[in-house]
Amino acid sequence: MGRVTLQTVADRVGVSRMTVSNAFSRPDQLSPALREKILAAAAALGYVGPDPAARALARRSSGAVGVVLTDSLGEAFLDPVAAAFFGSLAESLAPTGLAVSLIPAENVGGHVPARDLPLDAAVIYACAGDTEAVEWLHKRRLPLVFVDQEPLPGSAGVLLDDRAGGRLAVEHLLALGHRDVAVLTMNSDRTGPGWAPDPRAPGSNHVSHERVAGALDALEAAGLAGRVYEVVDNHDELIVPGVADLVASPDRPTAVVCFSDLMAAHLVRAAQAAGLTVPDDLSVVGFDDSVHAQTVRPALTTVRQDFASKGRLAAKALTEAVARAREASDDAAEERTPPIERIPVDLVLRDSTAPPRPRG
Repeated sequence: MGRVTLQTVADRVGVSRMTVSNAFSRPDQLSPALREKILAAAAALGYVGPDPAARALARRSSGAVGVVLTDSLGEAFLDPVAAAFFGSLAESLAPTGLAVSLIPAENVGGHVPARDLPLDAAVIYACAGDTEAVEWLHKRRLPLVFVDQEPLPGSAGVLLDDRAGGRLAVEHLLALGHRDVAVLTMNSDRTGPGWAPDPRAPGSNHVSHERVAGALDALEAAGLAGRVYEVVDNHDELIVPGVADLVASPDRPTAVVCFSDLMAAHLVRAAQAAGLTVPDDLSVVGFDDSVHAQTVRPALTTVRQDFASKGRLAAKALTEAVARAREASDDAAEERTPPIERIPVDLVLRDSTAPPRPRG
């Protein structure tokens, strides 16, 4: 027997090529009995189904969406915040039948997956709009959903109310009586840790900028100056030396609001290693309510984000964008204004904050 094709199966069963195609790609168009008969004939002939590339070309759809990551895939899966978001996103997308491809933000060895991979749409997760992957996806005119990053014009967005979170953290510390409150965050433009010369200088990380801005808003509303201490990135090897320097600083604050629970956990350990007691000598507030918040001792007071809602809303925006792109012409699709969802946050009180100890 020669090469088995769609027509071979159709001839064996006595149906049209379209009916065989529907058995593989649109099962709802056939009765269960007819579909089983077609699949049994295909299996007997050794036919596994229409060529995926040809089918995607005919349908003008790949059936796949991308998730663009700033970090490497290994780092992303080790990050509990990113992993919780990915889990919710994947679970929400599962019923749609869309496959998910993870894409690095930058090219590796000249290969640019965002340029070459067949995709119907993409989630941009905490990546700046000028990264190479985002630029290529935008050039391809794919529907984009930005998560934890200000969306490009014409794109959907799912963001936390990070500014409100920074404000909540500082207001809690002010209510405890703290007047010397600093913010610990990240700034990839730095070459090493240190105090920021301009606390409100915009950085490349949207989330960091918003959380710092909210904290400074609350401090300034209370008539207090805000100080910001920066490390290069939100990774263990870059946080550890930075928090050690902060704890050893002669003008150490009485309380610190941290960009993440990971930073807060490292700050707590650095303070304890220096002979300080948390929260008596130093109050610490985290952000995210990740696993780090409850495994460090004392357990962290932190700003909680809803990982499940973030994943669900991103999946919803993604599937709606794919549906619009499939059904509408390019011009009609551009006329619609994609939604921007902003998810509220709340403060979780635990054991890492207390009124300041009087300084003798």
